[in-house]
Amino acid sequence: METATATSGPNVRQAPLAAGFPDPVHDAQACFRAIMNAMARPGTRQTLKTGTLAPPEPLTPTAAAIALTLFDYDTPVWLDRALMSSEPVKAFLRFHTGAPIVGEPVDAAFALVGDPKQLIPLASFNQGSAEYPDESTTVILSGQEFDTSQKVTLSGPGIRDTAALAVNPIPPVFWDQVISNNRQFPRGIDLIFAGKTDIAALPRSTSVVLTEV
Repeated sequence: METATATSGPNVRQAPLAAGFPDPVHDAQACFRAIMNAMARPGTRQTLKTGTLAPPEPLTPTAAAIALTLFDYDTPVWLDRALMSSEPVKAFLRFHTGAPIVGEPVDAAFALVGDPKQLIPLASFNQGSAEYPDESTTVILSGQEFDTSQKVTLSGPGIRDTAALAVNPIPPVFWDQVISNNRQFPRGIDLIFAGKTDIAALPRSTSVVLTEV
Protein backbone atom coordinates (compact mmCIF):
# COMPACT_ATOMS: atom_id res chain seq x y z
CA MET A 1 0.00 0.00 0.00
CA GLU A 2 1.19 3.52 -0.74
CA THR A 3 2.36 5.54 2.23
CA ALA A 4 2.68 9.22 2.98
CA THR A 5 4.39 11.10 5.76
CA ALA A 6 1.90 12.18 8.40
CA THR A 7 4.18 14.85 9.85
CA SER A 8 7.55 16.28 8.92
CA GLY A 9 10.89 15.22 10.28
CA PRO A 10 13.57 12.66 9.38
CA ASN A 11 12.58 10.15 12.07
CA VAL A 12 8.84 10.40 11.64
CA ARG A 13 7.10 7.13 10.88
CA GLN A 14 5.08 7.12 7.69
CA ALA A 15 1.31 6.71 7.99
CA PRO A 16 -0.58 4.58 5.45
CA LEU A 17 -2.15 6.51 2.61
CA ALA A 18 -5.58 5.35 1.48
CA ALA A 19 -5.47 3.59 -1.87
CA GLY A 20 -7.02 5.03 -5.03
CA PHE A 21 -8.90 3.16 -7.75
CA PRO A 22 -7.92 -0.53 -7.95
CA ASP A 23 -8.05 -0.25 -11.77
CA PRO A 24 -7.37 3.45 -12.39
CA VAL A 25 -8.06 3.53 -16.14
CA HIS A 26 -11.28 1.52 -16.26
CA ASP A 27 -12.63 2.78 -12.92
CA ALA A 28 -12.08 6.40 -13.94
CA GLN A 29 -13.69 5.78 -17.33
CA ALA A 30 -16.81 4.29 -15.71
CA CYS A 31 -16.99 7.18 -13.25
CA PHE A 32 -16.54 9.72 -16.04
CA ARG A 33 -19.44 8.22 -17.98
CA ALA A 34 -21.69 8.49 -14.92
CA ILE A 35 -20.70 12.14 -14.40
CA MET A 36 -21.26 13.00 -18.06
CA ASN A 37 -24.65 11.28 -18.03
CA ALA A 38 -25.61 13.26 -14.93
CA MET A 39 -24.57 16.52 -16.59
CA ALA A 40 -26.37 15.65 -19.83
CA ARG A 41 -29.58 14.77 -17.98
CA PRO A 42 -29.87 17.32 -15.16
CA GLY A 43 -31.62 16.09 -12.05
CA THR A 44 -31.39 12.39 -12.88
CA ARG A 45 -29.60 10.08 -10.48
CA GLN A 46 -26.68 8.10 -11.84
CA THR A 47 -25.09 5.22 -9.97
CA LEU A 48 -21.39 5.70 -9.35
CA LYS A 49 -19.46 2.58 -8.39
CA THR A 50 -16.77 3.34 -5.82
CA GLY A 51 -15.52 -0.23 -5.39
CA THR A 52 -13.08 -0.53 -2.51
CA LEU A 53 -12.38 3.20 -2.18
CA ALA A 54 -12.00 4.12 1.49
CA PRO A 55 -10.69 7.70 1.58
CA PRO A 56 -9.89 9.47 4.84
CA GLU A 57 -12.87 11.10 6.52
CA PRO A 58 -14.67 13.38 6.03
CA LEU A 59 -14.06 12.71 2.32
CA THR A 60 -16.70 10.25 1.16
CA PRO A 61 -16.06 7.41 -1.31
CA THR A 62 -18.36 8.98 -3.91
CA ALA A 63 -16.73 12.39 -3.66
CA ALA A 64 -13.32 10.72 -3.76
CA ALA A 65 -14.25 8.84 -6.94
CA ILE A 66 -15.32 12.10 -8.59
CA ALA A 67 -12.06 13.73 -7.52
CA LEU A 68 -9.94 10.85 -8.84
CA THR A 69 -11.78 11.11 -12.15
CA LEU A 70 -11.86 14.88 -12.72
CA PHE A 71 -8.90 16.36 -10.84
CA ASP A 72 -5.39 16.56 -12.26
CA TYR A 73 -2.30 18.76 -12.27
CA ASP A 74 -4.08 21.47 -14.29
CA THR A 75 -7.21 21.75 -12.11
CA PRO A 76 -6.82 23.95 -9.02
CA VAL A 77 -9.04 22.66 -6.22
CA TRP A 78 -10.62 24.52 -3.31
CA LEU A 79 -11.59 22.59 -0.17
CA ASP A 80 -14.11 23.78 2.41
CA ARG A 81 -13.07 24.03 6.06
CA ALA A 82 -14.16 20.48 6.90
CA LEU A 83 -11.84 18.99 4.27
CA MET A 84 -9.07 21.59 4.43
CA SER A 85 -8.56 20.88 8.13
CA SER A 86 -7.77 17.21 7.40
CA GLU A 87 -4.14 16.55 6.51
CA PRO A 88 -4.94 12.95 5.41
CA VAL A 89 -7.58 14.25 2.97
CA LYS A 90 -5.15 16.75 1.45
CA ALA A 91 -2.44 14.11 1.22
CA PHE A 92 -4.86 11.70 -0.47
CA LEU A 93 -5.91 14.26 -3.08
CA ARG A 94 -2.40 15.51 -3.76
CA PHE A 95 -0.95 12.02 -4.13
CA HIS A 96 -3.68 10.50 -6.28
CA THR A 97 -4.61 13.50 -8.44
CA GLY A 98 -1.69 15.95 -8.35
CA ALA A 99 -4.22 18.80 -8.22
CA PRO A 100 -2.97 21.99 -6.54
CA ILE A 101 -5.05 23.05 -3.54
CA VAL A 102 -5.83 26.77 -3.56
CA GLY A 103 -6.87 29.07 -0.75
CA GLU A 104 -9.36 31.23 -2.65
CA PRO A 105 -12.57 29.78 -4.13
CA VAL A 106 -12.43 32.15 -7.10
CA ASP A 107 -9.15 30.50 -8.17
CA ALA A 108 -10.58 26.98 -8.27
CA ALA A 109 -11.59 24.86 -11.25
CA PHE A 110 -13.27 22.50 -8.77
CA ALA A 111 -14.57 23.01 -5.24
CA LEU A 112 -15.00 20.01 -2.95
CA VAL A 113 -17.44 20.53 -0.08
CA GLY A 114 -17.44 18.17 2.89
CA ASP A 115 -19.97 20.09 4.99
CA PRO A 116 -22.68 21.32 2.59
CA LYS A 117 -24.71 22.98 5.36
CA GLN A 118 -21.86 25.47 5.75
CA LEU A 119 -21.36 26.03 2.01
CA ILE A 120 -20.08 29.52 1.27
CA PRO A 121 -22.10 31.69 -1.17
CA LEU A 122 -22.06 30.38 -4.72
CA ALA A 123 -21.10 33.85 -5.92
CA SER A 124 -17.72 33.34 -4.20
CA PHE A 125 -16.63 30.89 -6.88
CA ASN A 126 -15.32 31.63 -10.36
CA GLN A 127 -18.33 32.45 -12.53
CA GLY A 128 -16.44 32.31 -15.81
CA SER A 129 -16.62 35.10 -18.35
CA ALA A 130 -18.61 35.83 -21.47
CA GLU A 131 -15.56 34.85 -23.54
CA TYR A 132 -14.62 31.80 -21.45
CA PRO A 133 -17.69 30.55 -19.54
CA ASP A 134 -16.14 27.09 -19.22
CA GLU A 135 -13.53 28.50 -16.83
CA SER A 136 -16.12 28.64 -14.05
CA THR A 137 -15.89 26.46 -10.95
CA THR A 138 -17.63 23.11 -10.66
CA VAL A 139 -18.82 22.67 -7.08
CA ILE A 140 -19.11 19.14 -5.67
CA LEU A 141 -21.34 18.69 -2.62
CA SER A 142 -20.72 15.45 -0.74
CA GLY A 143 -22.87 13.53 1.72
CA GLN A 144 -26.07 14.23 -0.20
CA GLU A 145 -29.40 12.49 0.23
CA PHE A 146 -32.03 12.62 -2.47
CA ASP A 147 -35.82 12.95 -2.18
CA THR A 148 -35.59 14.10 1.42
CA SER A 149 -36.39 17.80 1.21
CA GLN A 150 -38.19 20.42 -0.81
CA LYS A 151 -38.11 19.65 -4.50
CA VAL A 152 -37.25 22.10 -7.23
CA THR A 153 -38.51 21.93 -10.81
CA LEU A 154 -35.89 21.85 -13.54
CA SER A 155 -36.16 22.67 -17.23
CA GLY A 156 -33.74 23.26 -20.05
CA PRO A 157 -31.27 21.30 -22.18
CA GLY A 158 -31.33 17.56 -21.54
CA ILE A 159 -34.76 17.64 -19.89
CA ARG A 160 -38.00 16.66 -21.60
CA ASP A 161 -40.62 19.10 -20.28
CA THR A 162 -39.57 19.28 -16.60
CA ALA A 163 -37.78 17.23 -13.97
CA ALA A 164 -37.79 17.29 -10.16
CA LEU A 165 -34.80 17.31 -7.86
CA ALA A 166 -34.44 17.25 -4.08
CA VAL A 167 -31.12 17.22 -2.24
CA ASN A 168 -30.08 17.54 1.37
CA PRO A 169 -28.16 18.82 3.33
CA ILE A 170 -27.87 22.29 1.85
CA PRO A 171 -27.88 25.83 3.30
CA PRO A 172 -31.29 27.52 3.77
CA VAL A 173 -30.67 30.02 0.94
CA PHE A 174 -29.13 27.49 -1.42
CA TRP A 175 -31.88 27.35 -4.08
CA ASP A 176 -32.22 31.12 -4.24
CA GLN A 177 -28.50 31.28 -4.97
CA VAL A 178 -28.77 28.55 -7.61
CA ILE A 179 -31.59 30.41 -9.36
CA SER A 180 -29.50 33.59 -9.42
CA ASN A 181 -26.48 31.64 -10.60
CA ASN A 182 -28.27 30.00 -13.52
CA ARG A 183 -29.78 33.27 -14.69
CA GLN A 184 -26.22 34.28 -15.65
CA PHE A 185 -25.95 31.59 -18.32
CA PRO A 186 -23.62 31.09 -20.16
CA ARG A 187 -21.69 32.23 -17.07
CA GLY A 188 -22.15 30.58 -13.69
CA ILE A 189 -20.99 27.52 -11.80
CA ASP A 190 -21.97 23.88 -12.32
CA LEU A 191 -23.03 21.64 -9.43
CA ILE A 192 -22.53 17.95 -8.72
CA PHE A 193 -24.39 16.31 -5.82
CA ALA A 194 -22.59 13.24 -4.46
CA GLY A 195 -24.73 10.82 -2.49
CA LYS A 196 -23.89 7.47 -0.94
CA THR A 197 -24.06 5.54 -4.21
CA ASP A 198 -25.69 7.97 -6.65
CA ILE A 199 -24.84 11.35 -8.08
CA ALA A 200 -26.89 14.07 -9.75
CA ALA A 201 -25.81 17.24 -11.52
CA LEU A 202 -27.13 20.70 -12.17
CA PRO A 203 -25.32 22.54 -14.97
CA ARG A 204 -25.63 26.28 -15.25
CA SER A 205 -27.79 25.91 -18.37
CA THR A 206 -30.68 24.51 -16.30
CA SER A 207 -33.58 26.70 -15.20
CA VAL A 208 -34.66 26.16 -11.59
CA VAL A 209 -38.03 26.98 -10.02
CA LEU A 210 -38.87 26.39 -6.37
CA THR A 211 -41.74 23.93 -6.03
CA GLU A 212 -44.58 25.26 -3.91
CA VAL A 213 -45.39 23.21 -0.82
